[in-house]
Amino acid sequence: MIPLRETTEGVVFQIRVVPRASRREAAGIRDGALRLRITAPPVEGKANEECRRLLAELLDVKKNQVAIIAGHASRTKTVAVSGCTAAEIAARLTAFS
Repeated sequence: MIPLRETTEGVVFQIRVVPRASRREAAGIRDGALRLRITAPPVEGKANEECRRLLAELLDVKKNQVAIIAGHASRTKTVAVSGCTAAEIAARLTAFS
């Protein structure tokens, strides 16, 4: 399971991004991070925007509730999802483990 940290605004956890994949999907949990495959290339913030959109779809939240707070230029990113509790996020992530 992914280590989730609950804050006053929401939940913080890590993702690992695989850019330029053939499909957009959650590819399981590995090394304490949710692995996401995205089709966008890692240029001009396109991959980060696609990560936010995919996470919003997977977690059933609005895109503006998902923020990348660390790792903007890295494959390993720290994301924050506002308006949710750690228990809600954990329940939604169990489908991907």
